[in-house]
Amino acid sequence: MSDRPEARAREPRALPLGELCRRVAAAQGGARRRLLAALGADARAGAQRLLERARRESRLRAAESRRIARLFARRRALFAAGARCVAGVDEVGMGPLAGPVVAAAVVLPARAVLPGLDDSKRLTPAARERLAEAIRAQALAWAVAEVEACEIDAQDILRASQAAMRRALGALGVAPDHVLVDGRAVPELGFPHTPIVGGDASDASIAAASIVAKVYRDARMRELDREHPGWGFAVHKGYATAAHLAALRRLGPSPIHRRSFAPVAVLCR
Repeated sequence: MSDRPEARAREPRALPLGELCRRVAAAQGGARRRLLAALGADARAGAQRLLERARRESRLRAAESRRIARLFARRRALFAAGARCVAGVDEVGMGPLAGPVVAAAVVLPARAVLPGLDDSKRLTPAARERLAEAIRAQALAWAVAEVEACEIDAQDILRASQAAMRRALGALGVAPDHVLVDGRAVPELGFPHTPIVGGDASDASIAAASIVAKVYRDARMRELDREHPGWGFAVHKGYATAAHLAALRRLGPSPIHRRSFAPVAVLCR
């Protein structure tokens, strides 16, 4: 640091802590590193707390950057092997007693910017909504398909979920070179695909599909709640909560309940 008075006035230790906090939050790259180095020489306790917090935030950002990079690793490998269009597909709603099972297929661009991308189950509703909007805006293609309760009852939930995946991929409007699928392989999917157990937490394309499907299904259940009031679909989304089971005992099954699922099947006898 310079000994000139005007230079010292610009040094971090000459600034109020509030201004230092603002500068640390705004600084990036080399400017941030220089500011943190200067803070190390600031003997004020508040400056040292600010320095430790800034270092902790830097470590968290670096860890998040590495996590996001790992999410895109399979896509990078497929692109390196010659693929040009990679889709992710996932379903939501296999467990509920009511409503459709929904699948989404998503083709992300080569350079998607989706901070916080993760398995939809790990995200808050607000984070899912934010990410779903960003995914739909950035995706080269995306599509959603649903299989209603009556079709689930006519076959079974596994076949219904696989049918939803096939329909979502068929509605994409583009033909993927390769599809990354959450869980197990899907018979007659129509595309080369790789099943990944836990893929919604370990692959970016599948995570994106899981978010789009979850946000779509939640919105659909709110619509169905307005069409079939009394069962609380807007709140529990068809899952077997205590309130849902109480409504089932009180009202019996609705037109959107899966009659092949217990305890709905018991009430339909």
